[in-house]
Amino acid sequence: MRILDTHLHLIYPDRFSYPWLATKPKLNHKPWTHAEYFAEAVPLGIESVLHMEVDVAEADIMGETEFVLGLPRIAGCIAACRPEHMNFVDQIERLSEHAHVKGVRRILHELPDELSQTDLFVENLRHLPDYDLSFDLCLRDDQLHLGVDLAQKAPDVTFILDHCGNPLPNGSGLDPWRASITEIARNPNVVGKISGLVNHCDPGWTAETLRPYVEHMIETFGWDRVVWGSDHPVATVTGGTLTDWVNATREIIRGASQDEQAKLLHRNAERIYKV
Repeated sequence: MRILDTHLHLIYPDRFSYPWLATKPKLNHKPWTHAEYFAEAVPLGIESVLHMEVDVAEADIMGETEFVLGLPRIAGCIAACRPEHMNFVDQIERLSEHAHVKGVRRILHELPDELSQTDLFVENLRHLPDYDLSFDLCLRDDQLHLGVDLAQKAPDVTFILDHCGNPLPNGSGLDPWRASITEIARNPNVVGKISGLVNHCDPGWTAETLRPYVEHMIETFGWDRVVWGSDHPVATVTGGTLTDWVNATREIIRGASQDEQAKLLHRNAERIYKV
C-alpha cells in the first residue's frame, strides 16, 4: 500500500535560518536532507510527499517554498504564513503563484492563544478558499478549543489538524484529549492528520502505545477525513525512526479494509490537498 507523506520537514541550515532549532539539540546537529529521507522512505512504500514548512525565519518563507518545490518527489508543500499581519493577502497571492503550494500553516502551539483569536486573523483565513489553499492547525491538546473556534468562524476553509492535536501519551494521556478531539471533529471542515504522536512518547514506544490515539482519531473523524504524516525528522527525537512509525501505523490499521487503508495512507490526502 503506497503512502503519500503529508508532513515532511527538510532542514538545510546552510540555506535557511530556523531560530527555534537553537533549543532542539537533537535536531540541530546536522542537516536533514531530501536524499537522506528518501533513502529510508522509498523502501517503506512512501512514493511522494508534501513538505511542511519548518518555521523558518520570516524572511526565508518564500525561499524555503521555492527550494523544496524544486526537489524530486515533492508533490507539493504547505508554506509558512502570517495571518496576524495586515499584508497576509499579499503573501498568499505570492505563494499561490506556485501551483504546487497546496496550503499554509502558522505554528500556534508555541504562541500566545490570543494570536489566533483576533478579527484580523480570522478574516485573513477566510481568504484562503479564494486561492484554493487549506490551513494546517498545529495546536497543543489544551488549545483544541481554539481550533474549534477558527473552524466555526471560517467554515469555508479546510483545516487539517496536525499531530492528532498533540496528545501526551506519557503525560495526561487520553483524557481530556479524547473529548476535545470529539468536539473538533464535529466540524465538517476539519481533517485529522495522524502524525506526531511519537514526539510525546518516552523512548521504547510501540504500536500499542499509539493504538488508542490513532483509533480514536479514525473513529471520530471517519476514514474519509484522516490523512497520514511522518513528521520526520521531529519524530526521531524520542529515539524512534521513520521506519518504526510506518511499521507501527501499518500494524495499527492491519485489520482495516484495503479501501480504508488507502484512504488514510494516500487517497484522502490526494483529494484534500489536491495533489
